[in-house]
Amino acid sequence: MSPDEYCQQKTVQSGSSFYYSFLFLPPERRRAITALYAFCREVDDTVDEASDASLARIKLAWWRTEVSTMYKGTPTHPVTQALKPHLEVYHLEEQHLQAITGMEMDLDQSRYLDYPGLRKYCWHVAGVVGILSASIFGYTNPQTLQYAEKLGLAFQLTNIIRDVGDDARRGRIYLPVNELQQFGVTAADLMNSRHSEKFEALMRFQTERAQSMYDEALLLLPKEDRRAQRPGLMMAAIYRTLLDEIARDNFHVLNQRISLTPLRKLWLAWKTYVRN
Repeated sequence: MSPDEYCQQKTVQSGSSFYYSFLFLPPERRRAITALYAFCREVDDTVDEASDASLARIKLAWWRTEVSTMYKGTPTHPVTQALKPHLEVYHLEEQHLQAITGMEMDLDQSRYLDYPGLRKYCWHVAGVVGILSASIFGYTNPQTLQYAEKLGLAFQLTNIIRDVGDDARRGRIYLPVNELQQFGVTAADLMNSRHSEKFEALMRFQTERAQSMYDEALLLLPKEDRRAQRPGLMMAAIYRTLLDEIARDNFHVLNQRISLTPLRKLWLAWKTYVRN
């Protein structure tokens, strides 16, 4: 199996909505974004699948070394081997790829006191990925990177809303502590899947923040780069529709994972593609 095939398999197996936006890219950019996504999945899995935090730290340290090795020209992992040819072409900066390993924060912290603290975490796991992705999609106006960073944050806020039940059962609560207190929802409520009107109010607040983040991001996207950045717009369409579905179901996300069907995702991606 070639490095590109490895990355393709990793992406398809993840079942991620991002895959549907990749389908509309030219082959070379599609290979690059698939390699980037596979890299993110490898690093993320290092944290999520580790039963031993010390072992996860060792693996993350290895990935940081591997990123440095990739920029020196001698990567050893299939993912970094697949990503290496695209580094110079799409101006992918080492500092941004190293920042992704900042998801090590999940090993150090399972609660966030307030939104600024949560936003810092979201930048490491999603905002920086938005910047790298926009570089691969192509841009002419530097403001596009600001749009992409904010769009990445919006995606992560959506993930937090969708996965709040699963995360709580794993001992991770990303909803800020002061906001839980504001709405009268306890950590025990989340961990024990206790749905209530207070929880619905809390989640409406979270959803409004995420939707506002999407609006702010889209306002930052320069007109001249809109066509090149269509993959991000496709993902925004899919994720915002998912938020609408979650709200329509009255935020029953504590004991189930609400998702869109693959056909609906493809339809939303295609519709966005032809409109932009």
